[in-house]
Amino acid sequence: MTGNAFTPNHLPVEINYLKDDRILEIIWNDDQSTRLSAELLRVESPSAEVQGHHPSEKRIISGRKHVGIIDIEPVGQYAIKITFDDLHDSGIYSWHYLRELHENQDRLWQAYEQALKERGLSREPRKPA
Repeated sequence: MTGNAFTPNHLPVEINYLKDDRILEIIWNDDQSTRLSAELLRVESPSAEVQGHHPSEKRIISGRKHVGIIDIEPVGQYAIKITFDDLHDSGIYSWHYLRELHENQDRLWQAYEQALKERGLSREPRKPA
């Protein structure tokens, strides 16, 4: 992580979904601004369905280039639950996890694209047969 590492004092003061760009924007109380694509949030969902119960179980989710967000709900004072338009809704995105995504999004994106390539998968949705 960089010098902007998360501390328990980092809290969002504003969360906006920019629907046309499919971007979740978070303004933090330390004046940092986070912009995360819905696609990255979906493929890095903290749910067991995506992450598994061990790093070796992580699933590579393809075909989500155009995924959007249809709902964002607060979870206590520590997280949000995101419902995507592919109806995935089982991930709880803690403030800490969202800040980790912010700090590591370039590395995560490169790893995601590499994993898709290695498996012959695409970010584009499959066309119906």
